[in-house]
Amino acid sequence: MSTVLDRARREYLEQQVASAPPERLVTMLYDRLLVDVERAAAAHTASDHPAASAALTHAQAIIAELHGSLDDRWDGAPDLRALYTYLTGRLIVANVAHDPAAIDECRALIAPLREAWHAAAAAVAQS
Repeated sequence: MSTVLDRARREYLEQQVASAPPERLVTMLYDRLLVDVERAAAAHTASDHPAASAALTHAQAIIAELHGSLDDRWDGAPDLRALYTYLTGRLIVANVAHDPAAIDECRALIAPLREAWHAAAAAVAQS
């Protein structure tokens, strides 16, 4: 039964992603990125290093996707690209060294970015 539910959930998510406008896709990525970092922090606190590693590795994949989607025609792209590079490095340190301070630093950087992208997406939706 869980296999059927898992497949239905996966198909629903795939349909959501396939039909989402670009600004919604970015906010979805940021939402999941923050969830991954928060899960990594909780797993680290519980000394569950495999779970922390899985969440941090997934967060790195999201950063790579965001990094790859940057349009260099946008004036802010170089700064955001540098921030994504920095975040990737800190996520790696958090994962390899089991460093809670690196996880907290990533969370502190990601949370306001997430809020900014949500605000931008809402502005696009209103126009």
